[in-house]
Amino acid sequence: MDSRPPNLLLLLLTSLLYFWQCARVQASYTIDNVGLTVQPSSTVESGTPVTLRCQVRVSHDNIPHLTHTFQLTQDDVLVSSSTTTEDSVVYKLSPARAADSGSYQCRVTVKEKSKASESKKLDVTGLQTPILYLNKTTPYQSEEFTATCSAPGEKGALVFQFHQRFRGGNPEKIKQAASTGNSSETTLVLSRLGNSILYCDYEVGLVSGVRRSNRSNEISVLVKALHITPIMNILPSSNVSEGDIIEVVCRVVSDLKNIEVFLTRDRRILKQALVSLSHRFTTKEGDSGELVCKAEWGNVQQKSNQTIRVKELFSKPHLTVSPTDIFEGHTFELTCSVSSYDPQKIENDTMLFSIYKDGVELKNGTNYHARAGPSANGNYSCKVKAHSLDYHNFSKDSKSVVVEAKVPVSEPMLSVVGGTLVLEKPFQLICHSDRGTLPIVYTLYAPKRPAESRKVSKPWEQAIFNSSAIYKNSDLKKFLCHARNSLNEPPMTSGQQLLDSTIIIEPVSKPVLRDVSDGQDVNLVCSVQKGTPPITFTWYHTKKAGALDFQTTKKLEGSYRISHVKGEHKGEYYCESTNLANKTKMSDTISIGVKLAGWKKGLIAAFCILVILALILVIIFKRRLLGFKRKTTAELSVKTASTNVERLSLTQAVNVTPGMIGKSVWSDYVSGSESDDQYSVTSPGKPEPQFIEAPTKQADPTSAQGTDNEVRNSKQGVPEPAESQGSVEYAQLNRDVAHHSNHGDHSVQDDYSVQDDHMTDSSVANNTADHGE
Repeated sequence: MDSRPPNLLLLLLTSLLYFWQCARVQASYTIDNVGLTVQPSSTVESGTPVTLRCQVRVSHDNIPHLTHTFQLTQDDVLVSSSTTTEDSVVYKLSPARAADSGSYQCRVTVKEKSKASESKKLDVTGLQTPILYLNKTTPYQSEEFTATCSAPGEKGALVFQFHQRFRGGNPEKIKQAASTGNSSETTLVLSRLGNSILYCDYEVGLVSGVRRSNRSNEISVLVKALHITPIMNILPSSNVSEGDIIEVVCRVVSDLKNIEVFLTRDRRILKQALVSLSHRFTTKEGDSGELVCKAEWGNVQQKSNQTIRVKELFSKPHLTVSPTDIFEGHTFELTCSVSSYDPQKIENDTMLFSIYKDGVELKNGTNYHARAGPSANGNYSCKVKAHSLDYHNFSKDSKSVVVEAKVPVSEPMLSVVGGTLVLEKPFQLICHSDRGTLPIVYTLYAPKRPAESRKVSKPWEQAIFNSSAIYKNSDLKKFLCHARNSLNEPPMTSGQQLLDSTIIIEPVSKPVLRDVSDGQDVNLVCSVQKGTPPITFTWYHTKKAGALDFQTTKKLEGSYRISHVKGEHKGEYYCESTNLANKTKMSDTISIGVKLAGWKKGLIAAFCILVILALILVIIFKRRLLGFKRKTTAELSVKTASTNVERLSLTQAVNVTPGMIGKSVWSDYVSGSESDDQYSVTSPGKPEPQFIEAPTKQADPTSAQGTDNEVRNSKQGVPEPAESQGSVEYAQLNRDVAHHSNHGDHSVQDDYSVQDDHMTDSSVANNTADHGE
């Protein structure tokens, strides 16, 4: 029995039904072919009906109501689109025009698949002849009229052109206009009088090129002259005097109506009327000039003009100020005058002069005196009133004159830019006055250079002068500045405050480096003779990279201490000094040498002598042993030590090296304390001193050889020294040498060397006697 729940079977059946429906929806299909035909032909005349048919063939698996989307393009521009279940569509051009020429293609889309037909070309030949229409055939000269050129039925972007042709002449294009349809309406203006012919044509732009139409119908046009030039009269005359009354008449003689007449002067309309006008006015100063009478009909304008000359009864008054430069506290004078007047129409006694300040009358008369100051500043003018012989009153005002008293320049202040001056370096100076009306001319007088001037005309400007370097503080006293803002006043001179207001920095001189010893320590003192503190001293060792130390002080010297001088401290040293002048100076170098202490020299010398003695003993022993072997059959006699032993003095000095001394002794020297070493300082260029010295004394080789011979030839019978006695003496000798070597006693060491030689001879004799026995 099935234990699965009953709803599981229902779910399985539902899933099968869903997949079966999906299989039916996803039926297969393919587009076999897409065709495009053009009827009646691919080349037709303009106006011929043309049919374009697009047909598709699709193979499918019994898909009901299969839809097709047709898209028709002309030169890749979509012209038609439709969706249908039919397998073909028709696109008609009724009728076809030149704008329909081009390359056509049909694309069919079925669900997710698409296919295009082959391209088909359509060429529509010929253009429709345009039609010209004018609203006036007898226009006046320069009159506007309307012209319309149309090509009914044409399509596309048409550009219309209008042409004019005179009899016996060539056509001339007078206007070109674009249109949004198949016609163009525009305005034409003809300025040449007489008969002419007007016609139009158009152009259409295609992908293949531009095509031009035939000429339109021709229309004869007669351009007539328009006589509306106004007649202008000035009464009683165009030459009048100030105060005369004149009348200006301006009229147009014409049968036309609605003619406007204007009277203007300096582009200002004095009067306006229809057909004619009259303007009456009293002349005054400034009316001289050209009067223009203009007639306007529609867009046509004609004009005439005349010039009037108005003679002044008296000239316009002129107000002058003296002096030109007015300074506070000074007296100035105002004078009002006229340059000319007409004695035939006015008497000089009738002219009345008045002087005004800020529109308020100050005085009647031609002159006015005042003391310059803030209260006297203002705008001054004058007025002249007069009576003519015909009892007319006239008055004229002068131009305003601004009186503003200048402030005298104050004593200039001369200062260094930034307030700090570095000797031996160029610097800049500023000359400035706290008070004074601009412009102010500043002049700098400096030692050993010509005077130099600066003109300050604006508040934010400064008189800055460039100066070469100075080398002493007192040189600043030789700089002077003059300030002047008036040619009539003496210049102001700067005081001696420049030196007091300037921070002067003196560069450091070349430093000198010297050493000061203090026991086992050395102080390297770096000093300068001059320089503004603080001064920075820096010490260097030529064998070490970088500075050893630096010190900033307000003194003219600084020191660097080397504690417990060692061998690594020897070499060349130098120092540098600098301050706020940023000029670094370097001293000469000094050399510091380090030599061994005296007790170390003694120790090394003693050890070397012991080594040499040991070598000599070995050599002598080998020689004696060889002689003994050769004379084994003979008896040897040995002389007594007091008579036969040859002293051998050994005082030879050597230069000790680690190889001569031996590893153990040299190691003891190196590992010992170096604090007892001594140093020496030499000036640059001097050789470093030799530190290890010893007295040298050459041994006599002949003496040694003679002693050997004497030993060989010694006779028998000499008492032989006791062996024990020689051994005891030799041991005592070694102890004494070691003791005196540690205490640096070289003389004792030399004595022991001689005794050691005697003992060696005695020992050899004893050994020879033993072998003989």
